[in-house]
Amino acid sequence: MTTFKEIRGTAVRSLSSDPSNPEAGQLWYNNSIGVLKGYQLGAAAWSSGGNLNTARFSFGGCGTQTAGLGFGGYTTTNQSATEEYNGAAWTTSGNLNTARREFAGAGTQTAGLGFGGFSTANTGATEEFDGSTWTNGGSLSTARRGTGSAGIQTAGLAFGGVTTVIVANTEEYDGSTWTAGGNLGTARRLLAGCGTQTVGLGFGGYTTVVESATEEYDGSTWTAGGNLNTARRQLAGAGTQTAGLAFGGETGANTGSTEEYNGSSWTNTTSMTTPRRLLAVGGAGTQTAGLGYGGYSDVGISAVTEEYTGAALAVKTVTTTS
Repeated sequence: MTTFKEIRGTAVRSLSSDPSNPEAGQLWYNNSIGVLKGYQLGAAAWSSGGNLNTARFSFGGCGTQTAGLGFGGYTTTNQSATEEYNGAAWTTSGNLNTARREFAGAGTQTAGLGFGGFSTANTGATEEFDGSTWTNGGSLSTARRGTGSAGIQTAGLAFGGVTTVIVANTEEYDGSTWTAGGNLGTARRLLAGCGTQTVGLGFGGYTTVVESATEEYDGSTWTAGGNLNTARRQLAGAGTQTAGLAFGGETGANTGSTEEYNGSSWTNTTSMTTPRRLLAVGGAGTQTAGLGYGGYSDVGISAVTEEYTGAALAVKTVTTTS
């Protein structure tokens, strides 16, 4: 019979307490409580957070899992309402100057950026948030809705979307003005993005079909990355170009499918509890601490917030079954 020492090169140690800095894969016997333990990768999970005060879809978002921002969107009319998340509950903040839907966000809770969308028509309007108040910034060169987004308030990135036709246009924001960047390889709308203005990621969306294509941006040019496992539109994203997170969306039906990107390929992980499309767009959180909120589920407009915890090493009790 093969022993643990032959597999790992070390014996299972008997210790009076758990080690303070175990190595991945390490096993030990805690003799004070009579339990075999190990340091191993735990499963990723979505868990419930506090509901939005205003259920909505097709809105902008940004920030982190414990300092999130949601703004605009649609209920039965275009919305201007802004809400801030503290990791447990949403509170109301200053309204947008232009109520709108199907637009995007970037940045942080105290330095947010919202741009594009649809008010009474497609708009290029850009607004900057300081933690309490929205101020108008420079408009997109191409008014559009359904864009992907990435970056921060002083270095934003907008790509794709629809005018009267689906476009591949990319624009870069410097805190006051939008300028043209390199076009997407695949023109599309209702896509998601994450990362920064010079190291961006765009994925999913819609052309004449639901898309799985992923593209990586280097500040001037988009290049093809690995395709999503589940082609979808109206999805959300978070993280970075080498540690991205894609979740939710619509395939033909609402989905809670969640995938992690490592810079070259996507891997399926734990699905959202509430499948939905048209969640906040703007990349709230990271690959290991994501935030999904609002959208349109199978029962209608949603206020549901979910928090994603990526797989992580943790001390686990070893159990056996007979």
